[in-house]
Amino acid sequence: MAALKALGQEREPVTAAIEVAGVEAVADPLGALYLPASRALVVADLHLEKSAAFARRGMLLPPYDTAATLTLLEAVIARYAPAVVISLGDSFHDALGAAAMSASERDRLDALAAGRDWLWIAGNHDPDAPSNLAGQAADALELCGLIFRHEPSADPAPGEIAGHLHPAARVMRRGRSVRRACFATDGIRLVMPAFGVLAGGLDLSHPAMRGLFDRKSLCAHVLGRERVYSVPHARLCA
Repeated sequence: MAALKALGQEREPVTAAIEVAGVEAVADPLGALYLPASRALVVADLHLEKSAAFARRGMLLPPYDTAATLTLLEAVIARYAPAVVISLGDSFHDALGAAAMSASERDRLDALAAGRDWLWIAGNHDPDAPSNLAGQAADALELCGLIFRHEPSADPAPGEIAGHLHPAARVMRRGRSVRRACFATDGIRLVMPAFGVLAGGLDLSHPAMRGLFDRKSLCAHVLGRERVYSVPHARLCA
């Protein structure tokens, strides 16, 4: 729920300018990526309706995650006014999520999509197109020399922007170790942090991350309360 604290920002957030396969991008502290050349905003792993999915399995969580995630999404869309929004899969926590949304939350999503292109990329949690929502669905998308998909490819993939793994990094902050979500990139490909407020994370040392990056070039762009901290892999805590 750390992302919720970002809503208390009083100063203009400090973003990080990064480059993926020669394309300029802006990493935002709320966990979204903005591509100025194409006016595209990218988010990953919203996991909307996660608490409802858990409730259907008898595990009760506070039922506010969808509303909170939409509030963050509204904030970052207001900040950049994108022409295109790309949601990189696992936008909903399960196949019933889109249909289970309340009418008011559907209205919020429709308002965000109004006047812009909205792309729903298929994820492992939500392989089918969301029902009765604005936007188009696709398995992957190519745009301005980049390719957007949910799961990172096992093979080398220059220009790939993916989600799925929810990368996180541990850094030293004021004498103590702090673990935060991050954008992970070696300049060739980038893996997005999870945007959903109930999403967890995998450390960059996790086996699932092996082989994805050139570790000498890997940088974790770590999400702080008001800024993104760019930390080379060699300076991360083990």
